[in-house]
Amino acid sequence: MVGFSSSARAMSLVAFTAVATITLLLCVMTGPDRDDLDEFYTGYGSLSPMRNGLAIAGDYISAATVLGTGGVIALAGYDGVVLALSTALSLMLLMFLLAEPLRNAGRFTMGDALARRMPGRAVRITACAATLVALLPLMLVQLAGAGDLLAFILGFSSDSLKTGCVIGLGTLMISYAAIGGMKGTALIQILKIVMLLGSGTVVAALILQRFDWDPGALFDTAAHNSGVGTAFLHSGLQFAGGPSPRLDMISSELTVVLGGACLPHITMRMYTAGSARQVRRSMSWAVPCVAVFVLVITVVGFGATALVGRTVIAGADPQGNTAYLMGSRAAFGTDVSTAETLLFTTVTTAIFLTLLASVAGMILACANSLAHDVFAGQIRELSPRREMTLARVSALAVGAPAILLATLVQHRSLQPLVTLSFCLGASAIAPALVYGLFWRRYTRTGLLCTLIGGTLTVLILMTGTNLVSGSPVSAFPEADFNWFPFTTTGLVSIPLGFAYGWLGTMVSGRRKAEEQRRQYEAVEGWILAGAVRRGG
Repeated sequence: MVGFSSSARAMSLVAFTAVATITLLLCVMTGPDRDDLDEFYTGYGSLSPMRNGLAIAGDYISAATVLGTGGVIALAGYDGVVLALSTALSLMLLMFLLAEPLRNAGRFTMGDALARRMPGRAVRITACAATLVALLPLMLVQLAGAGDLLAFILGFSSDSLKTGCVIGLGTLMISYAAIGGMKGTALIQILKIVMLLGSGTVVAALILQRFDWDPGALFDTAAHNSGVGTAFLHSGLQFAGGPSPRLDMISSELTVVLGGACLPHITMRMYTAGSARQVRRSMSWAVPCVAVFVLVITVVGFGATALVGRTVIAGADPQGNTAYLMGSRAAFGTDVSTAETLLFTTVTTAIFLTLLASVAGMILACANSLAHDVFAGQIRELSPRREMTLARVSALAVGAPAILLATLVQHRSLQPLVTLSFCLGASAIAPALVYGLFWRRYTRTGLLCTLIGGTLTVLILMTGTNLVSGSPVSAFPEADFNWFPFTTTGLVSIPLGFAYGWLGTMVSGRRKAEEQRRQYEAVEGWILAGAVRRGG
């Protein structure tokens, strides 16, 4: 906590409290009526393309992106920048390939999109299970990170206080999802992205000003203070300890590109657009926002290394999760004015709001899937009011275990959980969506094989990575059952995910494949061109 004054801590605490109060009030004011499903699940598609695009960008830039990617840039230099660029590329992939077909095929959830051509409870239940398994690890990271963030900023180290922060913030996030629905969480995401981009841009400008607006000088100073010299500005530093650094890096980037945009809390935002044209316009706002943030986080990450030093950053957190904050603080120099203290408070508040908004969006995606895909499908003639109640209870059913698990994992490395979510998105959900939206002969068996096989493959392979054991910064540093040669599973699990879908379709037989082809042709105009407005 060296460098954060008591006034900055006090101001941050006041700002956190004010933001939590205001955002909860916004959720109450914009919350849907008790019997209006469309308003709860999609906000009636009433958000303008600009606001919907900002909400998509807000959902996409999670706390794991801000803190985790910023840390990789500060500790690994070039490799971190490539990772940040991969996140932007992932959203572009969603924009050009999946956004419009998802909006046309789905109604409320990913299960709707997949069941459009393959009706049945098995498809919906499996889609819900995939949603929960993919998003729960990411929720744990955000929740556990909330306690660490508050401890870092406010200067306390008691484990009981950290646990209290996790429980309190988790309860607030459940309230956002249950009360505000899609429109309420969208408003929080918009507020978050505006604060994050605004404060980050100012901090990045201050850092560049310290180096006379010369990015080359910034990069050279960062390389000098990294302790590894020019290697900081070249590929390979992040995975230097592995047996195949180049392949490891390719695996990591492939996982981020395919997995990031296919996670269910991102794809659910496609259903909030009123038309295919609005989806395109929304994404045309979201992509530039993410691209600007990539530039901001690159400058702040390199600035942290240049002004603070890589050793100090790694000492504060081996994963570098505090680098964004340390770089922001260092941008002001030793003498901090009241205005600069206020700006730093805005930075910390933006990150705090990022934590709140990210988990609220994930809880909402899981709750929607549980209520709509599982419970509503099992109860005949379920009234809209009862389904709304189920969705709100589901938010509690998802959030409460997540809070409990977060308190248990907060003292271990959280990087395996982030990687697990992206690997599941890339290896199970992405193949299912691509095949389901574009392959005419894709069968129900192929879909189940993709989702189940891809998920099991990732879970099995992840146990053998050096993120879980065999490394000082792994989740279990005292153990060593590391047998998988790469840090992420993508290079192996992504091809297998697509292979499972193909194999399952082939096993189904020619008759099933032809039947699916006819069913797909019946809805092809809806999915690819939005020829008919989607219904229930």
